[in-house]
Amino acid sequence: MHLSDFDYHLPPELIAQTPAEPRDASRMLVLNRTSGQIEHHQFRELPGYLTPGDVLVLNQTRVIPARLNARKIPTGGAAEILLLRPLDERRWLVIVGGKRIQIGSRLEVGPDSERPIEAVVVENRDENQRVVEFSEPIRPYLQQLGETPLPPYITAPLSDPNRYQTVYAHEDGSAAAPTAGLHFTGEMLLALKRQGIEIAYCTLHIGLDTFSPVKEENIADHKMHTERAILRAEDAQLINEARLRGNRVIAVGTTAVRTLETAAIRSAAYETEANDPVSIQNTLNRLAENVCPWRPVIAIEEDTNLFITPGYRFRAVDVMLTNFHLPRSTLLMLVSAFAGREPILTAYAEAIRERYRFYSLGDCCLLL
Repeated sequence: MHLSDFDYHLPPELIAQTPAEPRDASRMLVLNRTSGQIEHHQFRELPGYLTPGDVLVLNQTRVIPARLNARKIPTGGAAEILLLRPLDERRWLVIVGGKRIQIGSRLEVGPDSERPIEAVVVENRDENQRVVEFSEPIRPYLQQLGETPLPPYITAPLSDPNRYQTVYAHEDGSAAAPTAGLHFTGEMLLALKRQGIEIAYCTLHIGLDTFSPVKEENIADHKMHTERAILRAEDAQLINEARLRGNRVIAVGTTAVRTLETAAIRSAAYETEANDPVSIQNTLNRLAENVCPWRPVIAIEEDTNLFITPGYRFRAVDVMLTNFHLPRSTLLMLVSAFAGREPILTAYAEAIRERYRFYSLGDCCLLL
């Protein structure tokens, strides 16, 4: 498919600059994938679409204060380091902002009055990504030195940085929030448990590539960057048991979708003689012809670059809760794969007419 197939016009004033207050006051567009019917609701009405025994899968990643102000050594010129993910204790994949920074460039972070931490650019990666090595582990200093990064389309500062964290955020590691989860309150999660809804957790640490526009006109040529995905054995068991008894798996956000589908694909790898992508895909193609196309998920802890586009057959996810995504983005392609490109674009056009709030701090849609 072509990149232009995933374009739409969004009036700039519909890009949410502040979160809804309270969290569950956001709006929720509901799209029925079978009938194409669209309904308009408040997010707090979500429990009415769930039945006892369904499993809600939440990404428990936590956004770290990944934006570091830096100075060039020895000139003192301004620079910025945006942490993407750790490679080991002292080396990080980053984006570095500043003029004439190259391999060997030395930067320092921390107030002038205190002992600064030095960072050396040791490698260039794809596009604008670099590898820097800190003089000591930087993670213990992030709360003191770092700032929470916000997507580039949010220009207003957050009065409370915790509003860019989910209430269940637990595992440090993301440069961006799993925004579909921002609508949940602790009270709603407790109410869902009382309703008989099971809650499982996964972790996918989100990099800023999630906001990067696709540049290749043939989307098959786009290269996905890897992100760390984790699904524990006990959560995989909870999900598989729900599917076996006929309940649904509801993925909260595209990150949960990619984690679960990666875990399903990995389970298919055990049915191949070789653990390579071609053999795994051949196994999945064969399984897709069976009466029961779903796959059990298995525990994983690995990097994933799963790129889901229309034509992909979902094997682990039945329902998706997600925010409204940027045009020409991999996330819009993913939801189009799940619900159909035309129904999604129709739903987005309806959301624009109804003045929904878009993107990270905006409203959400439930894809049934």
